[in-house]
Amino acid sequence: MKNFRLTLAATIMLAAFTKTSAQSLATNYKGTGNSNPISPCVFCADPTALVCDGRVYVYGTNDHQQFLHNNKQGSNNYGNIRSLVVFSSDDMVNWTFHGTIDVGKLCTSWGWRFAASWAPSVTWRETENGQREFFLYFANSGGSIGVLTASAPTGPWTSPFSKPFIDDTTPGVKPCNWIFDPGVLIDDQGTGWIAFGGGDPQPTGSKLMPGNSRIAKLKPSMIQLDGSAVNLPAPYLFEASELNMMNGRYVYTYNTSWSDRDDWNSYPGRGGNAAPSSCSMCYMVTDTPLNPDTWEYRGEYVPNEGNFGMGWGNNHTHLQKFGNDYYLFYHSTLLEQSMNTGASGFRSIGVDKATVNEETQTINKMTLTKSGVSPVGHMNPYTLQQAETMATSGGVSYEDFSNINKPTSISTLGNDASQNLQLNMKAGAWTMMRSVDFGNNGAKTFTLTAKGNGRLEIRLNSKVATPAAIVEFSSATMAEHSVELDPEQFKGLKNVFFLFTSADNVMFDAWQFTESGTNAIKGIPQTQDASQRKLFTTDGRRLSNGHHRGMVIEQVTDAQGTRRTFKRANGK
Repeated sequence: MKNFRLTLAATIMLAAFTKTSAQSLATNYKGTGNSNPISPCVFCADPTALVCDGRVYVYGTNDHQQFLHNNKQGSNNYGNIRSLVVFSSDDMVNWTFHGTIDVGKLCTSWGWRFAASWAPSVTWRETENGQREFFLYFANSGGSIGVLTASAPTGPWTSPFSKPFIDDTTPGVKPCNWIFDPGVLIDDQGTGWIAFGGGDPQPTGSKLMPGNSRIAKLKPSMIQLDGSAVNLPAPYLFEASELNMMNGRYVYTYNTSWSDRDDWNSYPGRGGNAAPSSCSMCYMVTDTPLNPDTWEYRGEYVPNEGNFGMGWGNNHTHLQKFGNDYYLFYHSTLLEQSMNTGASGFRSIGVDKATVNEETQTINKMTLTKSGVSPVGHMNPYTLQQAETMATSGGVSYEDFSNINKPTSISTLGNDASQNLQLNMKAGAWTMMRSVDFGNNGAKTFTLTAKGNGRLEIRLNSKVATPAAIVEFSSATMAEHSVELDPEQFKGLKNVFFLFTSADNVMFDAWQFTESGTNAIKGIPQTQDASQRKLFTTDGRRLSNGHHRGMVIEQVTDAQGTRRTFKRANGK
């Protein structure tokens, strides 16, 4: 088993340097003070989310695949999107990009039935025997809905069927113009539900009640319907179904159409609510999902923001509780506007804190922001961190170190990507991590895992600050490069910048600081009691049986009781 943790001596240069000017650094399209969008360089949309082991995982439509297919120009027609993106965070500001789920490859057995992968919705449960089951539903273009299953939030995923899960032959679906945008929920009793549908009004429908929204109960398997789908009477429904549970009640959210609202006063369920604005986010509540007459319209919680000034774009939201608070995930064109490439319709996922009263199932009206959310925790620099974890960056591109048996010099972020990611860093490229907590002791060493020839400058709180440390490295394989630090400079909370001021074929994989006062031992033990070994995925999930494709983190305890951690490739 090849080891990627080769310790090399690093050249330390802490004096006599020339400060790199701001003009020589790669452009940042997000801003170092903003939390939105969550990715500074990947176009993605239609978010859904789940919480597992203290992390929130966000899944979305891979707009970037279409962006690259279009050669970074033209408009987004979504036709070449055949994968989904995955991000996660434990502090809501530093996001790990886990790559893409290659839905097209997973659904090869569908043949002509597979067209695209958009707008996922995801949920999970733990069975009585302790097994974890994850279910991801996606829109197969506008004509059907597929489902993938896994035992972990980052996969590997499989398709249980050789055809769509829901289509126009499914009982209760017809007539429905667009069979897409699934929203899934496992309720308080462990029962699964799925909502879906959208499009222009049916011939028998109206602007007010288009007749295209459906909801269905799922069997315990979560991959079969328990009875027929039924109509969900959502006023002005257009798309973007999602489901939540609050205080024992079902909450349905959706995006409204562009039609005028001249028939609003004819709607008996309007209550004291004004007509929703065109293309806004609205919600409804019920105790009995399959009884259309029990759904209560609650109004608009996100007025149309015009994607922050870019016309009357539609939206797709997911409401997620993380800790004691609710957060609203959505998409906008903030990144596209900042890049200003001339391309149009390429979206990015953002998140803002939501004010929700669970007892009354009330979602307060909110405004979407560039600043986004504040950190809900601090990053620990003394654990192994992936290079793909960042608050923002400039000049970064992602690569799959295995390249899926296909030579490539750049990541397509499409069917060539997977969880085996590293960063391709050119001269001037940089990453930033927010709210890194070095504690009172400070850091005494820094270790960079990378290959190629380059110079890394560590700057604190500003990307144009005087470097607090410099590492020059050269290696043909992925290796460790370590440098001694002045602990006084690395104390307390910092924003940390990694700037590659020179880079030749540099691939950046991971990093870690060592706390002053500790006695960490480098190197890999040659022999070890297997009972003292622990394997984790790169996002921190414990592997009980070792079955995982890609990079893993192995933790061992030697005969002296010292715990040692290293990263390696795993073929299982």
